[in-house]
Amino acid sequence: MTDAILIAREHGLLTLRLNRPDKKNALTRAMYSQLGEALQQADADPQIKAILITGSHECFTAGNDIADFILEPPSDLDSPVFQFMRSLLECRKPVVAAVAGAAVGIGTTLLLHCDLVYVSADARLRMPFVNLGLCPEFGSSLILPRLLGQAKAAELLLLGESFNGEQAAAWGIATQALPNAEATFARAREMALRFDKLPPEAVRISKQLMKAPDRERLRSVVEEEGKLFVQRLRSPEALAALSGFINRH
Repeated sequence: MTDAILIAREHGLLTLRLNRPDKKNALTRAMYSQLGEALQQADADPQIKAILITGSHECFTAGNDIADFILEPPSDLDSPVFQFMRSLLECRKPVVAAVAGAAVGIGTTLLLHCDLVYVSADARLRMPFVNLGLCPEFGSSLILPRLLGQAKAAELLLLGESFNGEQAAAWGIATQALPNAEATFARAREMALRFDKLPPEAVRISKQLMKAPDRERLRSVVEEEGKLFVQRLRSPEALAALSGFINRH
């Protein structure tokens, strides 16, 4: 276990807090493994009624740790990052996210699989996959065009344009934008704790029904994106872009 993920239990709520402030909560293989295991255990634990994923008041996550990615890139769909994706995608319990500061790459795409998402109005979200020689992941190539329309999705996925928390809420990526980080965390925790008082089986079935129409298609897209993402990591474009990123930082 590592303190890069802080895990806390409170009244039926499991909180997973990204805690790597020196690296802007950038995600490593070890962190993906721990997140995936924690989600699976929470899903199987009858005492847990909801899961809250969050970072710090300054930063949600800068996305993948690029140095870790270059050192040990995911080689197949059993790699920790894809195991985490499957754990979140298949989670039967309600998942709530609280986002302040930067949410980059998978820091944005994972929100597409949470049930409730609360963001600070000035949060900065971005999916710069193409900018790094990569391709969209975690179902974003399917979900975003459906949610936003082709033109706006292209701006976010082909150009890697950033957007703020208010825009995320207006576009349906987030549930609500709050004035600041403190209000965001308080609201997310308040709403997540409400599940402790609700009939858990009714909640589970309701989530299952909401997800069912797109589940198989989404699984297929996530897998196809993952295969192409692994291929892109080995491409000259990605190697040059990722090395350039490391050199600049």
